[in-house]
Amino acid sequence: MPKMKTKSSAKKRFKVTASGRVLAAQAGKRHGMIKRSTKFIRQARGTTTLSDADAKIVKSYMPYSR
Repeated sequence: MPKMKTKSSAKKRFKVTASGRVLAAQAGKRHGMIKRSTKFIRQARGTTTLSDADAKIVKSYMPYSR
Protein backbone atom coordinates (compact mmCIF):
# COMPACT_ATOMS: atom_id res chain seq x y z
CA MET A 1 0.00 0.00 0.00
CA PRO A 2 1.26 3.50 -0.75
CA LYS A 3 1.46 6.07 2.00
CA MET A 4 -1.68 8.03 2.77
CA LYS A 5 -1.57 11.75 2.14
CA THR A 6 -2.35 14.43 4.70
CA LYS A 7 -4.74 17.17 3.59
CA SER A 8 -2.57 20.28 3.22
CA SER A 9 -5.39 22.56 4.32
CA ALA A 10 -5.85 20.57 7.53
CA LYS A 11 -2.19 20.58 8.53
CA LYS A 12 -2.11 24.36 8.18
CA ARG A 13 -5.24 24.94 10.29
CA PHE A 14 -5.26 22.28 13.00
CA LYS A 15 -2.92 20.78 15.56
CA VAL A 16 -3.39 17.51 17.44
CA THR A 17 -2.29 17.55 21.08
CA ALA A 18 -0.51 14.71 22.88
CA SER A 19 -3.80 13.62 24.45
CA GLY A 20 -5.47 13.48 21.02
CA ARG A 21 -7.54 16.65 21.16
CA VAL A 22 -7.66 18.91 18.10
CA LEU A 23 -6.78 22.60 18.47
CA ALA A 24 -8.12 25.21 16.05
CA ALA A 25 -8.22 28.99 15.82
CA GLN A 26 -11.28 30.76 17.15
CA ALA A 27 -13.95 31.43 14.56
CA GLY A 28 -15.53 34.77 13.70
CA LYS A 29 -12.49 37.04 13.87
CA ARG A 30 -11.59 37.65 10.23
CA HIS A 31 -13.60 40.76 9.45
CA GLY A 32 -16.48 42.88 10.73
CA MET A 33 -14.83 43.36 14.12
CA ILE A 34 -16.39 46.79 14.63
CA LYS A 35 -19.80 45.22 15.19
CA ARG A 36 -18.49 42.60 17.62
CA SER A 37 -18.52 43.35 21.32
CA THR A 38 -15.28 43.83 23.22
CA LYS A 39 -16.23 40.81 25.34
CA PHE A 40 -16.52 38.61 22.24
CA ILE A 41 -13.15 39.75 20.89
CA ARG A 42 -11.47 39.16 24.24
CA GLN A 43 -12.95 35.70 24.73
CA ALA A 44 -12.12 34.63 21.18
CA ARG A 45 -8.35 35.01 21.61
CA GLY A 46 -6.00 32.14 21.00
CA THR A 47 -7.17 28.64 20.15
CA THR A 48 -9.98 26.33 21.14
CA THR A 49 -10.50 22.57 21.17
CA LEU A 50 -12.92 21.11 18.67
CA SER A 51 -15.91 19.04 19.67
CA ASP A 52 -15.59 15.27 19.42
CA ALA A 53 -17.68 15.09 16.25
CA ASP A 54 -15.61 17.75 14.48
CA ALA A 55 -12.33 16.32 15.78
CA LYS A 56 -13.18 12.93 14.29
CA ILE A 57 -13.58 14.52 10.85
CA VAL A 58 -10.34 16.49 11.13
CA LYS A 59 -8.38 13.44 12.30
CA SER A 60 -9.43 11.59 9.17
CA TYR A 61 -7.69 14.32 7.15
CA MET A 62 -4.43 13.79 9.08
CA PRO A 63 -3.77 10.04 9.23
CA TYR A 64 -0.28 10.32 10.75
CA SER A 65 -1.01 12.75 13.58
CA ARG A 66 -0.87 11.22 17.06
